[in-house]
Amino acid sequence: MNGDWLIRGRDGRLTVYLPSGDAVLCRAERGPAGSWDAPRTVGGTQKLHPGVAVGQGADGYAHLAAWRPTVPGESGLVHSTHFRPRLAPLDWVPIGHPDKKGDRTGEPAVAVDAQGRGYVFVRTKGGGVGLRNQKEKGGWGPWQDLGGSEVEGELAAVTGESGLVEVYAAAAGGILHWRQEEPGRTPVRGEGIDVPARPGTLRALATSAGHTTLFFTDTSGDLCAWRPGEKPVTLIASAGPGPVSSVRCEIEGHDCTVLAQRSSSGRVAFAAYPTEQESAGAWWTESGPRLPADAAVSLALDEHDEVVAASLSPSTGMLLLTRRKDEPGLALEAWREI
Repeated sequence: MNGDWLIRGRDGRLTVYLPSGDAVLCRAERGPAGSWDAPRTVGGTQKLHPGVAVGQGADGYAHLAAWRPTVPGESGLVHSTHFRPRLAPLDWVPIGHPDKKGDRTGEPAVAVDAQGRGYVFVRTKGGGVGLRNQKEKGGWGPWQDLGGSEVEGELAAVTGESGLVEVYAAAAGGILHWRQEEPGRTPVRGEGIDVPARPGTLRALATSAGHTTLFFTDTSGDLCAWRPGEKPVTLIASAGPGPVSSVRCEIEGHDCTVLAQRSSSGRVAFAAYPTEQESAGAWWTESGPRLPADAAVSLALDEHDEVVAASLSPSTGMLLLTRRKDEPGLALEAWREI
């Protein structure tokens, strides 16, 4: 899964998106903080390759992208929109291949602009980044080659508070960055950084009116934060090998960034610090049971704008959830299976 697979819909209910063989499933709360519906298949009967990307717009709608097999040895990307947790997602719509045809080139990433248009990014066969996005009056524009080379691992797509779309990519010797200059325009490549980032560890978050922050793990094992125009900052030693999940929330009256990651011990580790104030420091606190090695973690805000976390193990199908208690700090309830 690429992106935040635990999201809050526009009606306040939470939804999770789950990989399941050659399909993607979704589950939704029946009511805020209530019981959960049984899993439903996303997008109809179309068979998919493993891996799906999720993005969410300010309107609360979820956009999903995945690869599907087409003819032997080739694949194409498909897109679906999920308007409300209790409604069925739309059927998968084919959106093609960044190189016109061929097999999978990399995991897609999805962002949604202020006008609710989906942007699907994916690595190209040549090692750069390709983009296809929805048009203002419906339908999809052509595939565009954004450039870049030697891109590795998953892309990190994000929408800033301005509604402008950005995407980050790990490449040989550094991190690449593209950003829209105006609504509806093609993102353009901006300043990157020469830093040894581990592919597959990038995660981006809108952290202020003018900035998004990229979290990544460097080759020494440190979790770092970078905002274009500034120097990267070492925040804390990474708790585990994968990417962090991140969310902003208010804790005791302060705008904070909360991070979660499956730790090397197998439990979920949490850290929080004042948003964009990495110099304040952060510390990991582990929570919950030990999880399988393939377990992923996702953070969201619930209907009360409080932190909620989910962990998912594809190999076991176990889905666990916890919420912040009504107590000072980042105290969490006991994890429960849903």
